[in-house]
Amino acid sequence: MTADVWLPIPPDEIEGLPEGPDYHFWDGAQDFPADPADCAFYVVPYMKPSALCVRPLPAMRRVEVVQTLSAGIDHVEPGLGDLRPGVRLCNARGVHEASTAELTLALILASLRGVPDFVRAQDRGEWLGGFRPALADSTVLIVGYGSIGAAIEDRLVPFEVARVARVARSARTTARGPVHPLTELPALLPEADVVILSTPLTDSTRGLAGADFLSRMKDGALLVNVARGPVVDTKALLAEVDGGRITAALDVTDPEPLPREHPLWRAPGVLISPHAGGPTSAFLPRARRLLVDQLSRYVNREPLRNVILTTGAPTD
Repeated sequence: MTADVWLPIPPDEIEGLPEGPDYHFWDGAQDFPADPADCAFYVVPYMKPSALCVRPLPAMRRVEVVQTLSAGIDHVEPGLGDLRPGVRLCNARGVHEASTAELTLALILASLRGVPDFVRAQDRGEWLGGFRPALADSTVLIVGYGSIGAAIEDRLVPFEVARVARVARSARTTARGPVHPLTELPALLPEADVVILSTPLTDSTRGLAGADFLSRMKDGALLVNVARGPVVDTKALLAEVDGGRITAALDVTDPEPLPREHPLWRAPGVLISPHAGGPTSAFLPRARRLLVDQLSRYVNREPLRNVILTTGAPTD
């Protein structure tokens, strides 16, 4: 077959790409590497603004596959209306689980054990003692139990947590135990010492952690957001943390990037990392393997992995 494939990683840096397609490198530069009208398989630039990622879509009249290198697809959704029916949108399930789960545990442990306070005390030359909460014996609630949520639980097990509760859009059973539907979330929140958000950003999850959600969290609980910033109502969160009732560790914020003068930077009990869950040394090897597998499937007309939706098809 002959088809143009746009890659955000130089093709000569991806060993094992199938023969046949014409590969073009584009990571968001002003000039396109070829005519977008000839592109059949578009791999979206990673960690770039939504407007940049969707810029070539209106001209991609032959595109058959849009592949993200992120777990979320919200940054390309604004451009899907420009595509013809039948285009498959695939995410990067399998690429970010390890890195995101690692950071989730790092944020939890740093927040509970007071690492940011220790760093500030070190700058002052001050020995800061005292008791801190432990992750051991705590109850952890994971909201958004997909592959990343499961990877987070895998890493929680050695820390001797008392219980892990799991929530997803609908109920199901896993090897580790039941997954509760979103409708049961209000009853689960008051029991959790740590609440982890790892859900996709959708119409139903936007603002999920709002005033009612946050008010149901127990006093002293920790909210960890490794999902998307708009899953949390920032104003409602500020109201809770300013009073010291709960704490938060945020890898994503709303807005993002967080403006220099935003009150979240100075809110008590808030630890912020700059959307660092995915971009680690683990990313490129896994991204390359995903692309080789997906493109081999595409060339051989085999079913693709991680198809999230097909344009023009009914949604549930």
